[in-house]
Amino acid sequence: MSESTNNNTQTLVLGGGCFWCTESVYKNVKGVTDVESGYSNGQETAPSYEMVCTGRTGCNEVVKLEYDPAQISTREILEIFFVVHDATTLNRQGNDTGTQYRSGIYFTSPEQQQTAQALIDELTQDDAFGAPIVTELLPLAHYFPAEEYHQDFFERNPNQGYCMAVAAPKVAKFRKTFARLAK
Repeated sequence: MSESTNNNTQTLVLGGGCFWCTESVYKNVKGVTDVESGYSNGQETAPSYEMVCTGRTGCNEVVKLEYDPAQISTREILEIFFVVHDATTLNRQGNDTGTQYRSGIYFTSPEQQQTAQALIDELTQDDAFGAPIVTELLPLAHYFPAEEYHQDFFERNPNQGYCMAVAAPKVAKFRKTFARLAK
C-alpha cells in the first residue's frame, strides 16, 4: 500500500543533492501536487539542517513528492530525476559533498520500487551515463520536513548565488528536456 494524502496521490521521496535544486525542478512538473524539502533515511530522530550538514546523522537531503499518477507516472518522475542530477557520483552533487547529498530513491510502495529498479537496470544496460549508477533504492524511513526557511527556497530567492548557479540551470534543463511535462 502506498503512502498518500488522498486516494488520488502517491508519495515518493528523492535525494538528488541539495534539496533546493531538486525542489525547484519538481515544483514545475505537471501532476506533482506538493513538494516538500526534508531529511530522510538516517539515524537521527529530529534532525536539523546544521546536524545534517555535519554528515554524521546518516540523513539525506530529500524532497517528498505528492503526485497524481493519472497525470504523471512514477517512471516519468524518475526519468526527470535521472536527467537533472548526477546518479554516478557517490555522496556528491557538483561542489556539494557528503553523505547528505547522496543520490537516493525512497519508495513507499512495491510498485515504485519495481519501476525504479527497472529504470536503473535499463540505464545501466544502456551505459546511459558512462559510469555506474550509485543511486540507493530503499524504502522511505525516518522522514522529517526541513525547516521552513528551506521550503520554496528557489522560488523566494531566485537571485541568490547558489540558486542562480545551480538550481536555475537544473530547472532550465528540465524545461528543455521535458517540455511536455512542465506546468
